[in-house]
Amino acid sequence: MWRPGRDGRAATGFVSTVYVNVKSDSMEYFIQQLINGITLGGLYALIALGYTMVYGVIQLINFAHGEFFATGGYVGVILLSFFTGLGYMDTHPILCLAGAFVLTMGYCAFLAVGVEKVAYKPLRKQSRLAALLSALGMSIFLSNGLMLTQGVYDKAYPGELFQGGVNFGDITIGYLQMMIVGMTIFLLIGLNILVFRTKIGMAMRATAQDKVMSSLVSISSNRIISLTFAIGAGLAAAAGIMVGLYYGSVRYDMGFLPGIKAFAAAVLGGIGNITGAMLGGLIIGMVEIFGAGYISGQYKDVFAFIILISVLYFKPTGIMGENIDDTRV
Repeated sequence: MWRPGRDGRAATGFVSTVYVNVKSDSMEYFIQQLINGITLGGLYALIALGYTMVYGVIQLINFAHGEFFATGGYVGVILLSFFTGLGYMDTHPILCLAGAFVLTMGYCAFLAVGVEKVAYKPLRKQSRLAALLSALGMSIFLSNGLMLTQGVYDKAYPGELFQGGVNFGDITIGYLQMMIVGMTIFLLIGLNILVFRTKIGMAMRATAQDKVMSSLVSISSNRIISLTFAIGAGLAAAAGIMVGLYYGSVRYDMGFLPGIKAFAAAVLGGIGNITGAMLGGLIIGMVEIFGAGYISGQYKDVFAFIILISVLYFKPTGIMGENIDDTRV
């Protein structure tokens, strides 16, 4: 029987924990792993979008992005614990969960705008190395801020939300997996509509292509850049809550390894390309799950880095990248 990994382990390098009562060479096992891969890949895709959107607009790798994911996990557990203490989780669990998502995404979006104003905006006219060092420094600052304020031990999510699942013979799709996949699809569709079907999205794409020309048609590049950071951080925060729910706990350094894997997903899909980031996230999630299931779980973290190195060597622009100088949102 499948069950999520609510065993007290922090999601520092998360991968679905799978328990099936079928052999690993059976079709049921393959389908179960496929479901887990889609779940994990969707989470990587949400985080990867932040990397690719920021790079598409200002050609900066925001290595502090993983900390927005971790911060989202912590804000989520604080809010859900608060709602539980008031008794609302027993009477209105869906409403409380929706509120936690909205408030957490809003908080992390606001935090990301502040980080951009303090750590990145003053360095836009400096070398890329200066901005990169600032990003690394901000990553350390945010991670240690979580450690000092929340402690070094895992913080457990309250209750047992979305327990159980739907059985199809020997295959089980957990309710929590359904929620994660459904929420991920909702956010990805919403982002695509925003970027490709609205005036705000048009302004973002124009800024990514040419900041000077876009400013001539009254597009504020500063506002667009801040908005891009906010959207990326909000998506990462949502992923942080879902990982916290899935594993039952969060940890201050949980953003590092998933952040690196999501970066690998962005590079795989084509850094600066939104569709590519989604595709890259799914591929990384699938490879990690199937590698852990059919080869060895001990090497689950290696697969993403093998893909990253291979892509950088053979096709640095990624699957959907066009050429080095033609980055876009």
